[in-house]
Amino acid sequence: MTSQSTTPLRSRIVDQAASDLEENRRRQQELTERLSVLKQEEALLTDILSLAQRYEGFADSVRLPERVQDEPAAKAKRTPTGTSTRRSGSGSARTARAGHTAKAKTRPPLLGDLLLDLLGKHDEPRPAKELRDELLQKHPDRNPTPQVVRNTLESLVAKGRIRRHKEQRAVMYTVVKSGSDA
Repeated sequence: MTSQSTTPLRSRIVDQAASDLEENRRRQQELTERLSVLKQEEALLTDILSLAQRYEGFADSVRLPERVQDEPAAKAKRTPTGTSTRRSGSGSARTARAGHTAKAKTRPPLLGDLLLDLLGKHDEPRPAKELRDELLQKHPDRNPTPQVVRNTLESLVAKGRIRRHKEQRAVMYTVVKSGSDA
């Protein structure tokens, strides 16, 4: 080969390498941005699971990934009452919180347990709306939305604790009696 014929070849190789390097760097940037988005999604999903466990008695934590169970849900530690320990306040406010913390050890019953009790008092299937109305009447301190009641009932169906019946367009629920189902 002569030096004249190697110049175009060398030029093509250099051009190709420069192009490949530019493409490599562009792909690295895309992956860095994608990784950042995935980390944000992970933080959001961890927060959602933490809230579900705290407020709905999400008892099915066995299905959670190991990493989520081992990591603290939030940087500020929370007392059983849900107040943050990072909060600063007067001595009397701290004393009041400390007294309230001792009382808070007896948590109110979970929504699912209340709905199970209400369903257990009836022999016939009950719609979610009637169960919610009865719950509001017997437990005025609780005010779950109709969707929360339906979600809780469906969670109990998934756990096999209640049964769903469809009558035309209405969805009704009954308690699964132990020993009577085959």
